[in-house]
Amino acid sequence: MEKDKLTEKIIGCAIEVHRTLGPGLMESTYEKCLAHEFSLNNIAFQKQLSMPVNYKGINLDCGYRIDLLIENLA
Repeated sequence: MEKDKLTEKIIGCAIEVHRTLGPGLMESTYEKCLAHEFSLNNIAFQKQLSMPVNYKGINLDCGYRIDLLIENLA
C-alpha cells in the first residue's frame, strides 16, 4: 500500500479509537483497541515485538518493545 494512503488509514484508526474511548485510560487499552481497528481496516501489524540494543556488534535484549509495528515498516 502507498505510504501516504497507509498513513491516512492509521491516523483515521487512531482518531476513531480516541473519539470512541476519550482520554484518560491506560495505554494498554488504547493499544488493544487500535489493534482491533487495524484489523477491521485490513492493516497488517504485529504487537509487542522485542527490540534488541546493538552494543559493539552484539544484540542485547534490554527489555525494549515495539508496541505496534505496521506492515513491517521500521
